[in-house]
Amino acid sequence: MIRQLRLTPENLSAWLRERELISPGDKISVEQAGEGNINWVRRARVTRGPGAGRSWVVKQARPTLERFPEYAAPIERAVREARYYETVEGLGVGGLCPQVIDFDPEHCVLVLEDLGAAQRLDAAMASGADVRDTAVALGRFLGRVHTATHERRDELSKVFENEAMKRLHGEHIFHLPYRPNDFPLSDSVSERAQAVWRDEALVATIDRAYARYLGESPASDDVRAALVHADVQPGNVLLSDTGPKLLDPEIAHVGDPAFDVGILLAHLALPGLASGQSAAGRGAVDEAWDAYVAEGGAALVRFETISVYAGIELLRRTLGAARVAAVATDAASLRVVDRGLDLVRSPAREASALVSS
Repeated sequence: MIRQLRLTPENLSAWLRERELISPGDKISVEQAGEGNINWVRRARVTRGPGAGRSWVVKQARPTLERFPEYAAPIERAVREARYYETVEGLGVGGLCPQVIDFDPEHCVLVLEDLGAAQRLDAAMASGADVRDTAVALGRFLGRVHTATHERRDELSKVFENEAMKRLHGEHIFHLPYRPNDFPLSDSVSERAQAVWRDEALVATIDRAYARYLGESPASDDVRAALVHADVQPGNVLLSDTGPKLLDPEIAHVGDPAFDVGILLAHLALPGLASGQSAAGRGAVDEAWDAYVAEGGAALVRFETISVYAGIELLRRTLGAARVAAVATDAASLRVVDRGLDLVRSPAREASALVSS
């Protein structure tokens, strides 16, 4: 196996030249692009030379997570990401993902179109923007991808074998927040978290959902598997001039489509739930679900399953390591926890009930 070239700002120019993306006369600047929690991500901009004005986002998967080096992760996640973009492009829905300019499988590097200063969906939601059009686009996209790939699930399972990333992600969603941990929570939120840890029936329900996500339980027999993105959350959606762009499908695998939908709907509902104005997110939730149904997605999922996944996502975004800005106050945190618990214990049967108090 060839040793992976570790890109740096110093050698990036030479690598781009080797990939024939820049000419010998081009000079580039390199800057941080995004948060870079998982991968090494930089923006490369040609500042002088024949290609002046061009820019790309360069993303390299490395053996450990960029921000959390204590976690090992397979570099092949870059291959899954590239294959996801390729697959959805082949389905005719690639426009909702960034354009792939180049892919170096040997060193696990993706070069993507530069979306510039495009706002993230979570920032737009925090400002109170109307995001229903984006919710519709995401619901429609997931519906098309899930329905089109369901019949190809056996073929795609081989292409998207991604067990290590699926489990790494799953541990932070379904396991760690519901066992004793040292996540930095306020006293009142920590007290609620400890009550969750002690609730054996609740934890057992979450464990069953995890087994379903992994495809390891009897309940998984009724999963109408499809290609799932597995991280459809607002931090992975950029609002570009040409419409929303869904990023970072490095956890993509063939699995339960209800998981994708549950994560999306949870995040559309979360800001309103946190603020105590739950109805504020109802329009986006309803319209995303309606768009998903219109593409045939309802034939693959049960809404009660979506509800459980959504409730777990609300809990982990409040009690887990990946807390979101919307739950910065204790009052907001406890409102979101309460709704998450409700959705896990007594699953909603329709989208309009997802945000009900």
